[in-house]
Amino acid sequence: MGVMNITPDSFSDGGSLYKGGPDMDAVRRRAEQMVADGANFLDLGGESTRPGADPVGEQEELDRVIPCVEALADLPVTLSIDTSTPSVMRESAARGAGLINDVRALTREGALATAAELQLPVCLMHMQGSPQTMQQDPSYDAVVLEVRDWLLDRVEACAAAGIAREQILLDPGFGFGKTVGHNLALLEGLSALTATGHDVLVGLSRKSLIGKLIGREVHERLPASLALAVLAAERGARIIRTHDVRETADALAMVSALANPDRAGE
Repeated sequence: MGVMNITPDSFSDGGSLYKGGPDMDAVRRRAEQMVADGANFLDLGGESTRPGADPVGEQEELDRVIPCVEALADLPVTLSIDTSTPSVMRESAARGAGLINDVRALTREGALATAAELQLPVCLMHMQGSPQTMQQDPSYDAVVLEVRDWLLDRVEACAAAGIAREQILLDPGFGFGKTVGHNLALLEGLSALTATGHDVLVGLSRKSLIGKLIGREVHERLPASLALAVLAAERGARIIRTHDVRETADALAMVSALANPDRAGE
């Protein structure tokens, strides 16, 4: 899953696709390159959810995201919409989006009912707190079990609203209300999520976890991001959300080759 932030302030690539509004030429070039590099999904987001990020108004988010969905709907990939806003979900689906990826797990008012109405696959992410507060003092007694149980509660809410269980993906939310220790525990215990029967999506690309562990700046985090992607895939993650599609696809191809040695080279 290639990350495409249509924002001026995302932690890694904010502003590269946004110049007072979506830079449509840059958006198209980035999307085509990610598809050529091996992306199966493009994740379009119009609201930064980095720690401390300010909320974005509904109309501003629509203005950022919808032109990009329209411009990319012809590409041979699934367009994923990184949003918690019902109107953005609805307008994106009408223009060809195929996945709702919500960091708030459909808890914003109207989001659950909208997702059920649209009948698109949904990815539910765990976050303790909000982007404004999540890293102030995250605390858990047993992080793996608490994240799993919270996500399964959201699965039940989705199922009760009419969303098919097989349409629901889970994301433990690395970096969203977690310390370094919490993130490492979640990665090591990822099988607790994969054992639920739901496909698991992870986003570890360029995360501050890397900077805190080995002191690398954002632009220096590719090797560590690849290592984390491989570790997540080996632990059962089915979708890897990344800023660096070609390199990550190559790394995951090696994981796949080892898991399926009889098919290697076909």
